[in-house]
Amino acid sequence: MVPKALTIAGSDSGGGAGIQADLKTFQELNAYGMSVLTAITAQNTLGVQGVYPMDVQAVERQLFSIGEDLPPDALKTGMLFSREIIETVASSIRQFGWGNVVVDPVMIAKGGAELLQEEAVAALKEHLFPLAKIVTPNIPEAEKLVGKEIVSLEDRKEAARILADLGAEHVVIKGGHLEDEQHANDLFYDGEIFFEIEGKRIATKQTHGTGCTFAAAITAELANGKTPLHAVKTAKQFIQAAIENPLHIGSGHGPTNHWAFMKYNKTLV
Repeated sequence: MVPKALTIAGSDSGGGAGIQADLKTFQELNAYGMSVLTAITAQNTLGVQGVYPMDVQAVERQLFSIGEDLPPDALKTGMLFSREIIETVASSIRQFGWGNVVVDPVMIAKGGAELLQEEAVAALKEHLFPLAKIVTPNIPEAEKLVGKEIVSLEDRKEAARILADLGAEHVVIKGGHLEDEQHANDLFYDGEIFFEIEGKRIATKQTHGTGCTFAAAITAELANGKTPLHAVKTAKQFIQAAIENPLHIGSGHGPTNHWAFMKYNKTLV
């Protein structure tokens, strides 16, 4: 059977994040990629110039087209924009009985543009987190979700417990925003035990789409039958290679290199 991975997210016209990044990542990790478009963004490495959400009926029809013929082995959600879209996505996941759900709670773009309406944050926690196999917030997103500042390792552990209590089976709090000049370690929580997944910090602006790419790599690995911890470890290696081998495209926050992992790092965990 061919593993199938679905991304439910927004389009990035610059190709570095969103649907485009997800499909590239799925392809690199041997999963057949499918997509449900939630919004169109006009953006490049300099920022987001416009956000145009899809009609809820259009999102629902895309979901049903997938559900009727191409059930995914794993799926990820990215930019969902509004409460209505979140509720529609959650309803379809329940209706079709889809598992291996990776929730990347996309809220703010690299340039600072808001990608999730304020009222949608509560809907994300209420409707999607209980369906999630893994949630993957960065530290600013985790702070917004739990309503607390996160500074120390204990703060991250407390946030992970809170998010798990909302229903997520596993939580990964990404370390890219840590104030550590040498490391960008991620914290993985399975509901009982914490694992710290080490990563070397790279001084670069070529980081556009890192969150999308990381979550997509987890999704592809879950579609391929890997365990959550294995999937997260591979995703960490994938994004590390993507950052360490930049493309140097654009004048701002450039995209990561989606083919770097398979080209330069042949050793899977």
